[in-house]
Order: sequence, then C-alpha cells, then structure tokens
Amino acid sequence: MASFFQELWESIFTPGPTPTLLIATNVTFATLQVVLAGLLYVTYSIHFAILSVLCGGLWWAINWFARELKEHQLQEEEKARRAQAATIPVASEDSETEVEGAAEPRSSIAKKEPPPQKAAAVSKEVEPVEAQGELKHRLVVEEALSQGTKSSVSTEDEWEKVSENENEKDK
Repeated sequence: MASFFQELWESIFTPGPTPTLLIATNVTFATLQVVLAGLLYVTYSIHFAILSVLCGGLWWAINWFARELKEHQLQEEEKARRAQAATIPVASEDSETEVEGAAEPRSSIAKKEPPPQKAAAVSKEVEPVEAQGELKHRLVVEEALSQGTKSSVSTEDEWEKVSENENEKDK
C-alpha cells in the first residue's frame, strides 16, 4: 500500500496519464458516487441525483480522454518506429566497406533524381513572388509645407511647436 502512494506521488509529476493515477482517479470517483447515492437515499434531494449525473459524466470524460491520449501516444510511437525502419544506413564515401542493407555508395545515391512529386503535394522550394506594381513616391507639395500642415523637419521641431503653442495658451 505504501508503494502505491509513492507511485501515485511520482505519477503526479510524470506527464500523461499513468496507470497509478488512473486507478486513483477511478477509485475516487467511485467513492464519490457511493457518497452521493447515500446522500440521495437519506435526503431524497434531486440535487444529489444531478450531482451524481455530473460526476458520472466527468468520470467518463476523464477515462475517455486518457484512452484517446494513450492511442495517440501509440500511433506516434508507431510512426517513429516506421520512420526509423525506413532510414537505410549508408556507407561513408571514405570507407571501402558497405553497411549491411546499403546496396550502393553515397555518391551514387546523391546523383539520383528524387521520385516525381504527386500533383497534390506541396512544393518545398521557395518560389519568387511577382511584383504587382512599382512603388511610387509621394511628392511633397511646397504649399502644404508653408501652411504648416505637413513638416519635412524632424519630430523635435514638431514638439517644439506644440510646446510653444501650450505656453501661449497658458499666458
């Protein structure tokens, strides 16, 4: 029993649903259902029936999620195993010996053309983007500068104008 609690404590810090954590979760929800059923029997209150339904739904959802997560982990492990099995070790160019399973040296493999891509496959090469049009610079009208609507001078000059205007308002 002490080892169960030790494993339970360690499983809290382990990512994913561990068997020990799932057992503790199921025992806890079963105990809660028993308590809610007892309270329903004693009080005849609809509240305990509703709480029992909510508890059962949450219990089912947690177990469903744990199953789905386990299936996903198994699929990922299967993909990793297939990818590892698909890679063929190749002899280095310097070596005279061939690695088991390699039929030809690396230099001849590099010279081969890749298999044709399917039409639906996405190209991994970067394609240049066509220019839509040329950039046009806006011309500054001298009249606008003289009226003070637009300044070609720095931002500091603008702030000086603002502070001068504020000083005039304060007087």
